Amino acid sequence: MCGILGTINAPIESSQLDKIKHRGPDDFGCRYLTINDNKIQLFHRRLSIIDLTEAGHQPMQTSCKKYYIIFNGEIYNHSELRKKLPVNIIFNGHSDTETILYYLKEFGISGVKDFNGIFAFAYVDIDNNKMYLARDPFGVKPLYFGQTNKNDLLFSSEIRPIKSAVNNNEIDKDALATLLRLRYNPSPDTIFKGIRKVYPGHYIEVDLNTSLKINHHSFQSKLPTKKSYTSKETVKLYGQKLEEAVNRQLLADVEVGILLSGGVDSALVAALAQKNSKTRLKAFTIGFDGNHSEDEIEDAAETAQILNIDHHFKKISFNDFIQTIKECTRIVEEPLGTTSIIPMYFLSELAAKHVKVVLTGQGADEPLGGYTRYKSELILEKLPFAIQKLFLPLLKIVRFKNDILFRGINTLGVKNEISRFLSAYELFDKNEIAILIGVNENLSSERIGYFYDLLGCANLSHPVEKMMSLDSRLNLGDDLLNYTDKISMNFSLECRVPMLDLELVKFIESLPKENKVNLFSGKIVHKQFAREILPGKIINRKKKAFQSPTSYWFRKEVEVIKGILLADKTSFSKIFNQKYIAELINLHNNGYNKEKQIFLLLCIYFALNDS
Repeated sequence: MCGILGTINAPIESSQLDKIKHRGPDDFGCRYLTINDNKIQLFHRRLSIIDLTEAGHQPMQTSCKKYYIIFNGEIYNHSELRKKLPVNIIFNGHSDTETILYYLKEFGISGVKDFNGIFAFAYVDIDNNKMYLARDPFGVKPLYFGQTNKNDLLFSSEIRPIKSAVNNNEIDKDALATLLRLRYNPSPDTIFKGIRKVYPGHYIEVDLNTSLKINHHSFQSKLPTKKSYTSKETVKLYGQKLEEAVNRQLLADVEVGILLSGGVDSALVAALAQKNSKTRLKAFTIGFDGNHSEDEIEDAAETAQILNIDHHFKKISFNDFIQTIKECTRIVEEPLGTTSIIPMYFLSELAAKHVKVVLTGQGADEPLGGYTRYKSELILEKLPFAIQKLFLPLLKIVRFKNDILFRGINTLGVKNEISRFLSAYELFDKNEIAILIGVNENLSSERIGYFYDLLGCANLSHPVEKMMSLDSRLNLGDDLLNYTDKISMNFSLECRVPMLDLELVKFIESLPKENKVNLFSGKIVHKQFAREILPGKIINRKKKAFQSPTSYWFRKEVEVIKGILLADKTSFSKIFNQKYIAELINLHNNGYNKEKQIFLLLCIYFALNDS
C-alpha cells in the first residue's frame, strides 16, 4: 500500500511527494521520461508489505525499459497471474507490482480486469505512446487527477499535491449541491473545480502523441446471471468463497491484524483469519467514555476471548471533539456526512502502533442487504402505488424525529427508481439545498444513472437488487472506503476489505435476493454461515452501527456548534444560508436527529476554511 504522484507536462517539485509521505514512509522513488516531447514525472512513496527488499522499489520498469508503473494497493491473486506469464521472464523479486507490470505488458491494459485486489496505478506504455490511470472496481483506493490546460495532467492518491500544484481552491457549487444531497461526492466529482476522481472500475487512457487526448474506459463487469442452489449448498459455497477471500487477503510479509467491532461481520472475518493464520492475531477496538450505545468494547472483548485473539482497545473522550472533526476533514480532504470517520481515526491510530496491515468487516452491508433502506424497497412492493399516493400527503404533514423513518416515507409514491433511491439516500432534499446555497441540484440522478446503465440494472428483476449493486459501486467507494483509506493511510496503515473480494462479490450477486434480504432480516446467507462457526451470543447481539455519539455531543455543545457555523465573514458564511442552518441546529437540539446534516456542514466549514 503506497502513494502515487505524477504529471505530464506540468512541472512539479519532488518535495510535493512529502505531502503524501504518510502513505509510504518506507521508501520513495522518482522517474523522468520524455515521450513525443511530453515530459513525464512519476513519483512513489512506499509502504512495504510484500517483498520488503529493494526488488519492490518503485517506479518499476520492465527489463526492456519500455513499460513503467507506479502502483498503490495489493493484488491478492498475483501468484496465479504470474503463472500465466511467459516462462522466460526473469523476475527480480516476488512483489505483486512486478507481476502486474509484466502482465500488462503481455496482455495490454485490458488485463486489468483479471486483477483481484485493491489498486490505483499509473502505467506507461512507451511502445504505444500511452499512459493509463486505473482504479479498482469498488474504489477502495482513491485516484485523483486535474489539468491546468489541455496539454498537461497531474494525478495523485490524494488531493493535496494536485491542489497545491494547480493553486485552485475554487469550489464547484454544483458538486457542493450533490455533496449536500448524497453526503459524499460520487466520482468523477470533487467539490474543488478542476480536480476529479477516476471512476471505480475504470481507467483513463492518455494519448502521448502530439495532442494530449484523455479517454475514459470501464472494466466493470456486468452483473452476473442468477443461479439457484439448495439452502445447504448456498451456505456451503458462501462459506468457501468467504474463507478463500480472507485467506487471500492475509497475503503479506508483515504482521496482519483485525479491526474488531462487536458485530458479526468483523467477528466472522476474524474467525476465518485466525483459522488460516500461523500466528495469534491482534484485534483492535475503540469505545467511548460515558454511557453511549455506540460503545462496542465489551462485546468485542468477548468476541476476542472466544476466538483466542489478542485484543487491544481504547476508550476515548471528546473534550475537544471539534478539533478531531477538523483534523479528520483535513485528512479525508473531501467533506463527508459520515460520523464513523471519528472512531476510525482513533482506531487506525491504535492499530498502527502494533501492525502495518489490518482486515476489516467493512463492505458486507451493501452486497448482502444489511441496511434498512433495502427492506423499505420490499415494503413498497407490498403497498399498491395508489395506496402510497393516498397516504403520502398525510404523512408529509407529520414531522418525524427518526431520520431513517423520515427518509423511508420520502420514497412513497415515487415510481422512477433512481428518483426513489435518491429519496432514500438524501441528507438534504432539493428544496433544502436551494435554500442553503441557492443551487438547483441535478448531478445526483446523472451519477447514479451512469452506473445504473453501466451495470445493466434494468435487467435485474427487483429494485432492491439494483439499489444494492449501485451502493456497492457508488457510496461505498466515494464515502465509506474513501475515509477508511485516507484515515488508515494517514497512520501508514493498510486496511483490507475481504468482504469486497471480487470472486466473493461475484458469487453474492449471482444469488437470488431471497438469500440476502427479506422483510425481517438482511445478510441472510452471511448469518446462516456465521451460525456454523460462531456462537449464538455473538450472532444474536443487537446490531450497533460503527458510529460516534455525535447526536449527544451536538446537543451538549450546541453553543459551540452555533459559534462555528453561524460565525460572520467566513468562507462558509459567504455560501450558506445561516438562518436556515440555525433552524436546523435548533431542530436537532429539540430531539429531531440532524447529526449527519450538522456533521457534514462542519466538515464543509473546515474544508472551506482550509482552502
